[in-house]
Amino acid sequence: MSPSLLIDNIGQLVTNDPTVGCGPLGLVEDAALVLGDGVVQWAGPRHAVPQAAALERLDAEGRAVIPGFVDSHGHLVFAGDRTAEFSARMSGRPYTAGGIATTVTATRAATSNDLGLTVDRLLAEGLRSGTTTMECKSGYGLTVPDEQRSLRIAAERTDEVTYLGAHVVAPEYAGRADEYVDLVCGAMLEACAPHARWIDVFCERGAFDGDQTRQILRAGVARGLVPRVHANQLGHGPGVQLAVEFGAASADHATHLTDEDVAALASGTTVATLLPAAEFSTRATYPDARRLLDAGVTVALAADCNPGSSYTTNMPFCIAVAVRDLRMTPDEAVWSATLGGARALRRSDVGHLGVGARADAVLLDAPSHVHLAYRPGVPLVAAVWRAGVRMPTAVPLS
Repeated sequence: MSPSLLIDNIGQLVTNDPTVGCGPLGLVEDAALVLGDGVVQWAGPRHAVPQAAALERLDAEGRAVIPGFVDSHGHLVFAGDRTAEFSARMSGRPYTAGGIATTVTATRAATSNDLGLTVDRLLAEGLRSGTTTMECKSGYGLTVPDEQRSLRIAAERTDEVTYLGAHVVAPEYAGRADEYVDLVCGAMLEACAPHARWIDVFCERGAFDGDQTRQILRAGVARGLVPRVHANQLGHGPGVQLAVEFGAASADHATHLTDEDVAALASGTTVATLLPAAEFSTRATYPDARRLLDAGVTVALAADCNPGSSYTTNMPFCIAVAVRDLRMTPDEAVWSATLGGARALRRSDVGHLGVGARADAVLLDAPSHVHLAYRPGVPLVAAVWRAGVRMPTAVPLS
């Protein structure tokens, strides 16, 4: 092999590959990592590093290295600001799905250039906190041209693009939800499918019911898109069961679950993607990750970046909240924010640092990954590599 970079003298290396190190995290103490040609070429104890010519060396100085975070749930194509809504909610008004209409109005009025700049800003922001893969949904256009535009903008920036025409019923279809569903399944789907990999539905009160969700998912699958579902965020409902029924990659939020919901997730391949920043930002009930994990459900963590209920791209913050309020261990939270997110996107090339994985690595300014929860709010990301290229992590000056 012809490696280009040796990250040496790593105090703790999280590989998420049990064949490389100990436990589910594939943890290696006193480790080294070799990156080359955009992939991981070697990982293991530093005393066993293979000999290679022209090997650039970076001394990690005993700090930890983890895989890049995989954020499998983001709403990045939008315009406008909802600070007034946030302030009101913090004063006692509960969150409902209705606030989405505010962002729809602003997004429709925005230029494509401005929308693209917002996505670029948020992707860069996530990268600075260690996120190297981020999913991006539409859902703030809700007309055929605006949804198509949103997906085109997203697809220019990430491979993980989701058609979410079924976010809420478009305002001009108020009282005619079934007609809007027909649009989502018809002309809108035809225009949007070429730009997307996934189809998503907000299956929730105030959005789409079980029958409408089934109709939309069925149409998306027939068009070649893979399902994922906003499920059981605001209350009990059919979302999780529909996600499992359709073999969806993920059921996202998964906050209000019956025993039958948990059993369905445990028996299927659908990942439960938990979004603790949304509950943090809405003062809502947190999902019970412990219940899911103990039942054998695969759990992912994601930031749910959106302007209304979770305006953050910071996965370390989500890890800290998950450990404190979702009853996850630090190891479980880090796994769920990396390999768990990859599972939710059905990706085998990211979320781990096994040989052949894309060389997405994060150097922490800490001796252990546990510090991500142990030191909440502290910017611990010292360096980020994406596909083997060291990325800028400083905020650019205007």
